This record gives sequence, structure tokens and C-alpha cells, in this order.
Amino acid sequence: MRHVTDIAGRELRGLFVSPVAYGVLSLFAVLSGVFFIASTAFFAEWLMRLQSFQAFDELARWNLNDQLIGQFFQSMAMVLLFLLPGVTMGFFAAEKTQGTQELLFTSPLTMWDIVLGKFLAGAVFALLLVTIVGAYPALLFVYGDPEFGKTLAGLLGLVLVSWTYVAIGVFASSLTRSQVLAFLITFVLLILLMVLPALAQIGGGGASGLGDLLRWLSADTHLAELVKGLVDTADLAYFVVMTGIFLVLTKASVESVRWR
Repeated sequence: MRHVTDIAGRELRGLFVSPVAYGVLSLFAVLSGVFFIASTAFFAEWLMRLQSFQAFDELARWNLNDQLIGQFFQSMAMVLLFLLPGVTMGFFAAEKTQGTQELLFTSPLTMWDIVLGKFLAGAVFALLLVTIVGAYPALLFVYGDPEFGKTLAGLLGLVLVSWTYVAIGVFASSLTRSQVLAFLITFVLLILLMVLPALAQIGGGGASGLGDLLRWLSADTHLAELVKGLVDTADLAYFVVMTGIFLVLTKASVESVRWR
């Protein structure tokens, strides 16, 4: 375990030595603020409209979690889809370009030490980003009355989906020496995971077993359930399985390079 944390620390130091980490954190903080303000303004505007039309039944169904915080969390998951590939793209690709990958392979480290260390670095950075997201709904607990459990479940979903994105990004970085190509591979894979339910509908598999499978494979499907406050072991298992699969694929990819 010490080797894993050593590698994670090395990767995190590398991120913060370069302007990448500061750029991503700053951009994400700004985008989070913009999305939160937009979500709050939309929520307030619709409340006033419903009150003006005296739609009291609809007003009774409106709450901060479902119509504001949940929408905000899902919007930020989309933003993470664009930003996290930029963080993970150099984890293995940069090693190949700089010629330091051979040093890792000849060091007294197991392949799992290397893979898990790099994943841990990305997971910690993703956790920093989710912490920024969590700071905005925290303001609503001062001025409003959102549900704590549902908010916490939504944040858990955002953490899990970001860690899945990191695992996919680490895998993509292990496939190539080009950081740009690693970014594009990660982005395409993440977009594919997001649009799988729509592909099932287009292909006419909406009501079939294939449609159910494609919906299960979509990260957005499971995030939506957690954002609603429904913490189901099936949804938690999805993120664990997907993260594990891509870490195993990363190990296989790195080993194939090692023995060439």
C-alpha cells in the first residue's frame, strides 16, 4: 500500500507543479458557480410563475433537492466529463513520452502498485472537484431547508461517477503515448457511456433485454438514481464493477507494453 500512495503522491505533485491542476480547479470552480446561479435563478423564476398561476398542487411537489440540487449535480457530472480527461491523459502517456516508463517497470513495484497509484491520484483530484461542487448546495442549508440525506446521496453519486471517469481515463492513457489521443479516447468512451440509453431507443431495443443492458451500462442512469436519494446496492455495484473492469484493462494494457 505504501508504494501505491507514493506513486499517487508523485502524480499529484506532477499535476500541481504544472498549470494543469490549477487551471482545471479554477475553471471548474467558475463553471460550478455559473451553473449553480443559473439553477437557482431558474428555480426562483418557476416558483414565482407557479405562485402567480396559483398552481398550489404543483408548488407542493417542488422542493430544493429535486428541482435545484439534483439538476445542479447532473449538470456538474457533464462538466466533469469534459475536464477529467484532461487530468488523466498524461498518467501513462507522459511516462512514455519522457522515457520514464522503463524506470517504473524496472523498479521494485508490482503492476498493480503502478495502476492503483495513478488511479488514486486521479481519484483524489476528482474528490477535490466534487468538494467544490458540494460547497454550493451547502449555502442552501443556511438560507433554505434541503434534505441532508438526499443531498449527501447526490454527492456520493458524483464522487462515484467521477472515479469511474478517472478509471476510464487511466485506461485510455495506457493505450498511447499521445496525451491528445488519450484525451480523445477518454472523451469518446465517456460520451458513449452517457448516450447508451438513447442508442437503445434508436435501435428499437427500448423494451428488450438489450435495451435494459444498455441502460444499465450508462453511468447517467445510476447517477440519476443516487441524485434522487435512492442509494441502491445495484447502483453502487455498477460503479465498483465499471471502475474495476477498466483498472484490470489498464493493467493488461501496461503489461502488454512491458513484454513487447
